[in-house]
Amino acid sequence: MAKQIGGFIKLQIKGGAANPSPPVGPALGSKGLNIMEFCKQFNGRTQELAGKVLPVIITFYSDKSFDFIVKTPPVAVQLLEMAKLKKGSPEPNRNKVGAITWDQVKTIAEGKMVDLNAFTIESAMSMVAGTARSMGVTIKGESPIKN
Repeated sequence: MAKQIGGFIKLQIKGGAANPSPPVGPALGSKGLNIMEFCKQFNGRTQELAGKVLPVIITFYSDKSFDFIVKTPPVAVQLLEMAKLKKGSPEPNRNKVGAITWDQVKTIAEGKMVDLNAFTIESAMSMVAGTARSMGVTIKGESPIKN
């Protein structure tokens, strides 16, 4: 018989750095889940992505057990890495803070394709380009996206 789902918890944690302090401890502790067990499993699975912010969706069951899915890093985080920036522009329509190429946009879109709501690589690239625009990051070159 299948386990009865108690709910979901969504968190963003740096890879390989889960510990019982906030936000992990309070989120799991309030549901009665084993915090240290989650930290060990998460850190084991995300060792190769150490330091990158990773969204995780934890499904917890009525018997206090849990499963979790680690997603790819958010597009905004990947854009900051590619452009070598600390943060986006506070006024993206006026002040541009960095630039990337369409090849870099395509790389991010291909890596994020499994988590995006897009069927083609062009639409995924369009989504990544929109995020870049809203962060004040310009994209160099001619757009390969066909309108």
